[in-house]
Amino acid sequence: MQIENNILRYYLRNAYFITGTAYAGKSTMAKMLSERCGMLLCGENYHMDAADACAEPDIQPDLCYFRTMKSWEDFVRRSPEEYERWMFGVGREVAGIEVCELISLSAQGKKIIVDTNIPLPVLREISDYDHVAVMLSPMSMSVDRFFDRSDPEKRFLLDVINGCEDAEAVMANYRAGLERINSREHYEEYLTSGFFTVIREDTEEDTREAVFGKLARHFGLI
Repeated sequence: MQIENNILRYYLRNAYFITGTAYAGKSTMAKMLSERCGMLLCGENYHMDAADACAEPDIQPDLCYFRTMKSWEDFVRRSPEEYERWMFGVGREVAGIEVCELISLSAQGKKIIVDTNIPLPVLREISDYDHVAVMLSPMSMSVDRFFDRSDPEKRFLLDVINGCEDAEAVMANYRAGLERINSREHYEEYLTSGFFTVIREDTEEDTREAVFGKLARHFGLI
């Protein structure tokens, strides 16, 4: 069964998407927009309960990686090339689940703000220019500050890496994977996507209010 893109755009007319690179402020902006504009927040990994329930290893192998991997040490020891391939593979495999989740949520009638990794080509098919925003940060931040955040997932990964016998080599390998994910090639793909783009150039100044205004006006919320 194939659902035409014009039908999907109709059913996703209440969904507004933020995508881009790490440390660009996507999660912060999604939260601010939801609180100030009365939007339903679909934060990072909002779709994972549905993904865990329906994904199958022979159909969505990358999405099911955590079910099939041998150990967390194997996870952090993967080659940078495999880590990059897997990361973008997950985004492709989960896109259909995200779309179904958002159609279900749209039935509530509220506008939805979505922190998403849906691939850019898919966003072009299912949404419109004024419903998508790209947020970008300096490429070095995504690598150098990856473990600066105190969220449990990153703390857990850091513990796994530090628990390896050759922890320094494993950390270097893992950072090399992050560098590939946040490479100039992928950055340029976002930058030249044709979508409205906000670039975080000043990493010290608090620009949350200014960025919120740009996004709210772009989405037609104010």
